[in-house]
Amino acid sequence: MLFGILGETQAWHNDGAEVPLGGPARRALLALLLTHPGEVVSADRLADAVDPDGALSAHALQSQVSRLRKALGSGAAIEQAGAGYRIVVQRDDVDACRFERLAQEGRAALRGGEAERAVTLLREALALWRGPALAGLAESETARPAAVRLEERRLGALEDRIEAECLLGGHPTAVPELRELVGRHPLRERLAGLLIRALFAEGGPAAALVAYEETRRHLADELGTDPSPELMALHRELLSADPAPAPTAPPAQLTAFVGRAGEVAEVAGLLRVARLVTLTGPGGVGKTRLSVEVAGAGAGAGADEVCFVELAPLRDGAGLPQALLSAFGLRENGLSMGDSGQTPVDRLIAALSDRMVLLVLDNCEHVVDEIAALTARLLAACPRLRVLATSREPLGIIGESLWPVRPLDGGAAVRLFTDRAGAVRRGFTADPEVVRRICAALDDLPLAIELAAARIRTLDVDELAGRLDDRLGVAARGSRTADERHRTLRSVVAWSWELLSEPEQRAARRFTVFAGGATAESARRVCGADDETLESLVDKSLLEVAGGRYRMLETIGAYGGEQLDAAVERDAVQRAHARWFLELAETADPHLRRAEQLEWLPLLTAEHGNFLAALRWAAEAQDVETGLELLASSSAYLWIRGVSASVAPQAIALLEALEELEEREATDDATDDGTGDAMGGEPPAGLGEEYVLCVLLAAWGAAGRPVWQRHRAAAGKALAAAWSGARPGRYPVGLFLWMMRNAGEADSQSAFALVSAQRDCPEPWARAAARYVSGFGLLGDGDTALAERTFGTAVEGFRSLGDRWGTALALDTLAGLAGGRGDHARAIALTDEALALTEQLGALEDSADLLVNRADHRVGENTALARADYVEAAALARRSGSSTCLAAALRGLADMALLDGDPADAERLYAQALERADPHWVKSVGTRVRTLAGLGRIAEARGDRAAARTRYREAAEAAMATGADTPDALRLLGLPASVAGPVVESVKR
Repeated sequence: MLFGILGETQAWHNDGAEVPLGGPARRALLALLLTHPGEVVSADRLADAVDPDGALSAHALQSQVSRLRKALGSGAAIEQAGAGYRIVVQRDDVDACRFERLAQEGRAALRGGEAERAVTLLREALALWRGPALAGLAESETARPAAVRLEERRLGALEDRIEAECLLGGHPTAVPELRELVGRHPLRERLAGLLIRALFAEGGPAAALVAYEETRRHLADELGTDPSPELMALHRELLSADPAPAPTAPPAQLTAFVGRAGEVAEVAGLLRVARLVTLTGPGGVGKTRLSVEVAGAGAGAGADEVCFVELAPLRDGAGLPQALLSAFGLRENGLSMGDSGQTPVDRLIAALSDRMVLLVLDNCEHVVDEIAALTARLLAACPRLRVLATSREPLGIIGESLWPVRPLDGGAAVRLFTDRAGAVRRGFTADPEVVRRICAALDDLPLAIELAAARIRTLDVDELAGRLDDRLGVAARGSRTADERHRTLRSVVAWSWELLSEPEQRAARRFTVFAGGATAESARRVCGADDETLESLVDKSLLEVAGGRYRMLETIGAYGGEQLDAAVERDAVQRAHARWFLELAETADPHLRRAEQLEWLPLLTAEHGNFLAALRWAAEAQDVETGLELLASSSAYLWIRGVSASVAPQAIALLEALEELEEREATDDATDDGTGDAMGGEPPAGLGEEYVLCVLLAAWGAAGRPVWQRHRAAAGKALAAAWSGARPGRYPVGLFLWMMRNAGEADSQSAFALVSAQRDCPEPWARAAARYVSGFGLLGDGDTALAERTFGTAVEGFRSLGDRWGTALALDTLAGLAGGRGDHARAIALTDEALALTEQLGALEDSADLLVNRADHRVGENTALARADYVEAAALARRSGSSTCLAAALRGLADMALLDGDPADAERLYAQALERADPHWVKSVGTRVRTLAGLGRIAEARGDRAAARTRYREAAEAAMATGADTPDALRLLGLPASVAGPVVESVKR
């Protein structure tokens, strides 16, 4: 007989039939006896289990025991021993005892490095549980310790099983379960540690650091204690991890690679001697799959890193540089940097100049001219870069090696068909000659073969062969041109399409509006499809699914787009697509200013292509309202993620559409009353803030300057109107971006007044931002103490919300003030905290800037640590492509060389810094002044007073142009005390 107390107390005969135990009293009695099989349990404890109120007499207990004996029969013996009873059964016949044995063996296997065996044992142990331990005895004080002990061991076994599964690569599937467990047990540090490690393995340190912070806060609030040494060590490990985002990996492949293993090795070998290889051939021939396999052998092609860029979603070549930046995980700007003046191509070159990268550019044919120009420039400037392109035509640049991708040979085509058919029909077998005839009819094109093989689920192989012969009009083929092969593929796609049900066709054609794939929820909402329809399209090879996202191959998407136009649905579906992603952006926006921003940023990043597609549609359809709302609701994401420039063309187009509408209205008014005044940039009713954010995003870079000049006044009025009433505006980030954009303008005081007036605003993020901005006004007035207190309140405001962006900016400013008064220890501590936050956000450029600041604070305390910070800052600046931050790091290294008594090396490094420091950008001024001052000191040391005076004067002019026009200010920027005063007077004269 078998017994169960892991859930409701039950007993079973060996044949599985349940034993009728009777009422709850007998079940309680049996449960308590089974917690200690073979051991005596006192009559008092048994009586308490049966009747917690203490009303059960000894005689009544004996009566219940007798009834239980009768129910169990010969399956188990209940013996009276002294003042109690015991049950005589084999321990392994009790589920709790068997669970404990298996759990113990599983833990031993885990500790012994046998993860697979541990998973098997622990899953078997946990499968024994049917509900809470000793269910029904919750009121019994006697039973509670045993129940608590079993539940604790169950939780320990769960932790062991998850740890073992993670060791076997199961991190992604573990995360949801761990989140649920941590939610139920927030003070259990081992569970928290497992979640943190799983999050780190799945997506890097950002989300893992959030989980650590939540656990630390729970421990402090509930127990008044710090995390354990093990958890703090894990935290240090996360902080020391490389914060650089990894380049986009090639898409995961869910099917076997058939027939081209030799080509993979040959193309990889060609890439070792040729820096540009283009795989050419018609659609469906397998260029993308071959490139993915070659990328997987990236090391064999002589690369340390591989970056895969899918170009099919691009409408034209205008967004090409931004697409590459995004694929490399690079930002277009820093959090606090504004518009650096660097173009996306400049940033790419700076980031790739010394990295050994294999760049895979997939589907180049529709942007071939732009991709050719960009590839040529990157290869010329980045000597360690190699490029593998796929295209229906060559790029046509010097040094290109072509690799024509041809249809599969006969044997490989048959193997591919058999493999894919076997995936949809278990045990598939067929006459090889019939399969060969099918593949020949399909020109041995891999995509056509996969589409046909997917139909084996409902057709037998002879019927499939007959239908293809009828469709294609082919019995046997000889040599075929690429155009003819393309017609064959189109015919197969059309045939596969016609075999779809109406709901499947509708979902497939509507799916073509997505750019870069879609989640299941997005596909359901936009396509009007259910999960069954989407899965059916995957089964039929019309869609692919990987990493939780559906995607459609370009060849099928092109045909589906034609069907969308034929159904006259394009505008309605694109509108639905835009409204869905507007809803997503509006939902995400408030979370991006709070602690959960790290959870929302990756979600929005995955949908960046869809946001751009929605914006493009809004601009082309002149749906100004939707376009403005999309830009406003995604503005915080665009800034924090560092991709604001990617939407500038759409923002400009929306403003031009708005101007057209205004001119049209003005013309209509003129017809009515004889006047003809255009409104000149008035925002649409009810969309004032949205209009402001559109203007700010359109004003990015040189192309946006005319737009800024035309719309700045109207935008300023609209922003003031939105934030001057009793009710705050919706988008507080707009206030901060308005202040940053106006910083260099002649009447920047009006922007300062508008933003700082929100110091007591009820919206907490706006209030913190206003106090941050107000602090600079107090600095300008000379009240450093009050300014520092104001910056401190800004830090607390941002920190209370959990916003890393604002907190880091304010901490950096506080650190600068502490360093300025000589409190370098506090400056370093504040910078450390800011650095941890920018690393969580993946803001490499800002991290490099902070490292330079920390090194500057350390120079007088520990030159070795200062030098290490400058070196790390230079590496991060190169990786992020930031010339400005690289200039600052090189200036610091030059200072170190000068301290070491090596003026020649210092002069070399200062020259490199000066070359990279943009003289027209305010963020570079400090670097430029310090660099010129350093060159002046070198010239003075070697006796060249004329050169020294020239350098000092250049440094003073650069500094004084920004308001640093006193000797003290110049001394802080590196000019020797002996020359600061005379230089100021000389420049002023």
